[in-house]
Amino acid sequence: MDFFSALNVSATGLAAERTRVDIAASNLANAESTHGPDGQVYRRRDPVMAAMPFEQQLGSMDHNSQPVGVQVVEVREDQSGGKRVYSPGHPDADPQGFVTLPDVDPIHEVVNLVSAQRGYDANATAIETLKTMAQRALDITK
Repeated sequence: MDFFSALNVSATGLAAERTRVDIAASNLANAESTHGPDGQVYRRRDPVMAAMPFEQQLGSMDHNSQPVGVQVVEVREDQSGGKRVYSPGHPDADPQGFVTLPDVDPIHEVVNLVSAQRGYDANATAIETLKTMAQRALDITK
């Protein structure tokens, strides 16, 4: 694997981890939302990632390449009905006094954020290491 291929692998990882952070932050921000722009209860979202063959990344015609990158292929919405909480004074309460809230667990979302941060840091470190290696290779030629 050459320098630019390795750099591209880490770049796809950075982009995927950024998407994970964005989605987890959105889930946390809407944990108490009783309805979204469509009038329905906000649905928790999760990114689905998959290995991306190298030729898809750079348009290469090499069919012997192995999956080396990652991409977010889908963002799935939670299909549960949400959680019902008894709150008769809430403006969105039904006639029985229950409010339907998104099924978002703040602890789960914080764990997702920490995991995404660690993945992002690992990819940033790999890019920094590649940069240092390239600089040392150039210094050797002097």
